Amino acid sequence: MKKASIYGLTFEQLTDWLTERGQKKFRAQQVWDWLYRKRVKAFSDMVNIKKDCVLLLEENFVIQTLELHSKQESKDGTMKFLFKLDDGNLIETVLMRFDYGSSVCVTTQVGCNIGCSFCASGLLSKSRDLTSGEIVEQVMNVQHNMDSVGKEERVSHIVVMGIGEPFDNFVNLMDFISVVNSDRGLGIGARHITVSTSGIVKKIYEFADAGIQVNLAVSLHAPNNELRTKIMKVNRGQPIEKVMEAVDYYLEKTNRRITFEYILLDGVNDSAETAHELVELIKDKKRLSYVNLIPYNPVDEYIQYKQSKKGSILTFYDILMKNGIQCGVRHEQGSDIDAACGQLRSKQMKKDREKAKV
Repeated sequence: MKKASIYGLTFEQLTDWLTERGQKKFRAQQVWDWLYRKRVKAFSDMVNIKKDCVLLLEENFVIQTLELHSKQESKDGTMKFLFKLDDGNLIETVLMRFDYGSSVCVTTQVGCNIGCSFCASGLLSKSRDLTSGEIVEQVMNVQHNMDSVGKEERVSHIVVMGIGEPFDNFVNLMDFISVVNSDRGLGIGARHITVSTSGIVKKIYEFADAGIQVNLAVSLHAPNNELRTKIMKVNRGQPIEKVMEAVDYYLEKTNRRITFEYILLDGVNDSAETAHELVELIKDKKRLSYVNLIPYNPVDEYIQYKQSKKGSILTFYDILMKNGIQCGVRHEQGSDIDAACGQLRSKQMKKDREKAKV
């Protein structure tokens, strides 16, 4: 049986695990200090922890489970990491650099079953959820990479927008958030963490009830069921009216702003008429809403889609703003290495298929 990742335990879980085995309660803080502040890669490097505790950890856990398969750096400084999991599957993680800090986009599943018709990540059906440890380890591997080049740079923000639907892996997602948010460890502020969902209604309610300050983004991409179902097959089971009811509950429960993500597809969902329809859909929520307009990033497998023309994007933006809907147009990063929104897994899948033919 494979050993579990030590990164998969929340502080409370590690404390309970150690005390149940006769260790002092304070050992948990020592272990976390070595993992997340000193960032060691071996239990034997935890020099102020008694040998019996170190052996106990070594017998039951591992620190590193991900293997770096490849790394690419964009001309804008964005970095894409392709990691190999213990079972041989590949996942991608992206580091983006902004004026306000360094943000890591993490993956939560191997493949994705949501079926967004513009997204490369969905070309590979979901085979399994990632463990909370595997999600945390993505952040730690990126941080270790920063440490290795001698820069005093730290991961300051996290977006859960990589491969997979985070709310389809809810328990592991919440444990991941607990680990990276804890002041005892990485200490990444809740308001610096954003989770994006395609609109899994039941989990939006649960997320609201969790009482955490983490940001929520909902991938909308269309203002009506007919159009959204064509773009996102998840809408068949999670129709817009149900998503909006859940959003209303979230806003009332948390009083926190929500982001609606909207990828602009030329001639599909970018008309002035569609913009006005979007205004009608969310106008009663505009006090706590923000629309993130995302220019489409090309994916070779989806030749039916093209990026909206600049004029269409500006018209769409103007209609929202003139009707009191706060919005912005996302400046994409990493598109030259297929690390931008909707592009993850595209080129690697093509390479995998080519190898299989040889």
